[in-house]
Amino acid sequence: MRLSTMLLSTAYLILMSLLAGCATTISSGLKAGELPPSGAFVADNGIQFNVQPLTLATLPPKQVSRPNSDLSHLIKASGRTDYRITQGDILSIILVGYPDITTAGASGYPVDQQGFVQFPLIGRIKASGISVPQFTANLRNQLQRYLKYSDPQVKIIEYRGNKFFIDGEVKQPGEFKIADAPISLYGAISMAGGATPTGDSNNIVLSRKGVTYNIGLQSLRQMGSSANQIYVQDGDSIHVNSQSRNKVYVLGEFGKVEPVPILEQGISLAQVLGESRGLDSNTANAAKIYVVRDQAGSQSTNIYYVDMQAITSFALANRFEMQPNDIVYVDPTGLTRWNRIISSLLPSTSAVSVLSGL
Repeated sequence: MRLSTMLLSTAYLILMSLLAGCATTISSGLKAGELPPSGAFVADNGIQFNVQPLTLATLPPKQVSRPNSDLSHLIKASGRTDYRITQGDILSIILVGYPDITTAGASGYPVDQQGFVQFPLIGRIKASGISVPQFTANLRNQLQRYLKYSDPQVKIIEYRGNKFFIDGEVKQPGEFKIADAPISLYGAISMAGGATPTGDSNNIVLSRKGVTYNIGLQSLRQMGSSANQIYVQDGDSIHVNSQSRNKVYVLGEFGKVEPVPILEQGISLAQVLGESRGLDSNTANAAKIYVVRDQAGSQSTNIYYVDMQAITSFALANRFEMQPNDIVYVDPTGLTRWNRIISSLLPSTSAVSVLSGL
């Protein structure tokens, strides 16, 4: 009897230890917990939350990008302009009727680092900072002192001075030359082979003369503008960000649990559910789908919830526009929790049975 009692006592202690471990494992899993039906509350971690059921009245308004002063200034300052000769360019200069004079410059006339071209008869002549027609007129005026019929024909045969840089999620990152035809932001991305499949065209960073501009092609369209209105300039740097910075995260009882990218045209809550293969029909509690959203510039976090058991809720879910870093969570049903607890306890009860039979 004493040995049997000792074994049972040992089994009891083992069971209590295993149960404590199971309870820790289960309680540390994801669960919605006791949230108030609506209103503000402070969680145990000190973060303030605002809970509200998703209705037509609480539906967040659709985000519409409005032009800020910096972006408006960028568009105005990036208009289409005539190309201006710059240091490093190679010019072709032909004098009609005087081929011998320009023979020495058959391979072209380079613009030196001071912005001048060395030309027969007149010596150094300023070229940088002006257009080809302006340079041609200046050259003609100076040649008239030496030639009876001066009719210079000028064109740029190599563009070496003006350049821009593009990197990030494009197929061919690198340095590109700016020729006489103005290059828009669209054109610049096209010259780099276009954005990669993981590139986010609504998250582009343009750096110009120490100033950084965050540009989204979709956002520009919403503002009534276009990336065709922004022209790159010498020294511009363009970076196309990855979609990894623009995702919605799903947790809990989904058919597929992995981040969902927000595409250029945006994505709704209903689409996120679809991309995640819907709810797990065996384990998900469809009565409350939670969306956790941090508010920029605020200390509180919003929690929206919607009952997806009602067919009318799909219209709300389709109108709910997701934002980057939103978290969508689906709680398991009460029965699912109970089954998981029982499954965790079964190894413990088996251990007790073995010990009791000794």
